[in-house]
Amino acid sequence: MDVNQKKTLFHKAIMDSGGHTARVVHPPESKLNEAHFEEFLELTGCGNRPEHEILPCLRALPSSTIIESGQKIYEQSNPSVRWAWQPVLDGDIISRRPIDAWKSGKWNKVPIFTGSAHNEGAMYVPKMASTTEDFDSFFRTLLPQLSDKDVADLNKLYSDPSKNRDSEYVETRPLDIGSQYKRAEAAYGHYAYTCPVRQTAIWGSKSSSGPPVYLYHWALNKTALYGANHGDQMRYQTYNAEVRSISPKQDEIAGFMHAYATSFIVHGDPNRIKGKFDGRPKWLPFSGQEGREVGKTMIFGEGNDERAGGSGLGTSAEFLDYKWAEKECSFWWKQTENFED
Repeated sequence: MDVNQKKTLFHKAIMDSGGHTARVVHPPESKLNEAHFEEFLELTGCGNRPEHEILPCLRALPSSTIIESGQKIYEQSNPSVRWAWQPVLDGDIISRRPIDAWKSGKWNKVPIFTGSAHNEGAMYVPKMASTTEDFDSFFRTLLPQLSDKDVADLNKLYSDPSKNRDSEYVETRPLDIGSQYKRAEAAYGHYAYTCPVRQTAIWGSKSSSGPPVYLYHWALNKTALYGANHGDQMRYQTYNAEVRSISPKQDEIAGFMHAYATSFIVHGDPNRIKGKFDGRPKWLPFSGQEGREVGKTMIFGEGNDERAGGSGLGTSAEFLDYKWAEKECSFWWKQTENFED
């Protein structure tokens, strides 16, 4: 997205942990940034002084004071997931909001390999969320720009298990978690990771003449609580012994993903290098450069719950027209343009 650099820094990109539009990119003077900075200054002892004295005061401090104060502000913001020290529009490296950059059609166009997991929000939302108010409060705090109508739409989209027994978010696991946890986990995971990743695939492949985008979805159930959690795919991408030694199926899933990734790194095409796992499904670009494959996704580990204590082996990899969370993403994509400031 940095079009101000004279040199192109990357030939290809493997993008995990969301996408450009997953980040709340504020102007430097936003209320949230100023509040975090004021709290930081108070902790360092450099608060309550004229502006021209602030930087000299900070520069005179030991690095440990700066680090500890910054970490404390981050930790205080962690429960709400409104993390301190997010990127800002500095006018140099980050010159535009990510959604505006996509719309402009001006970005460094390189092949992209990107994806998300099925339970991206599992380790971020309050595990003991138990009431509708807990659910609403979490999202009103996270996204203060949400209107009452937005919150009402959110509640319709993610059916409330306390009001609808047929809700897909009714909790049936014998775990010490709140009855709204599953619902909050899904909504946050879609908002922060899955839907921004799909935006990357959609906007990155707008032009049929542009470089390809390869989209994946990680579905392997690792634990009963966290499911297919944020970052679980990493050790499979790198074909680590700790995962491939678990079972023949885990070895195949890891082998497939690693083969796709290494082939992409070398050639910008996940299919080009055959190697040991040459029987893996063909993975076509999301941009649909072969016609009928528009919008398809490579699904890894669907139905596999070996690591979570189950016996399901599932499917190692399958290339599908994947509709999961489609309606939910339509809602969150509108919020991408609903700025807090």
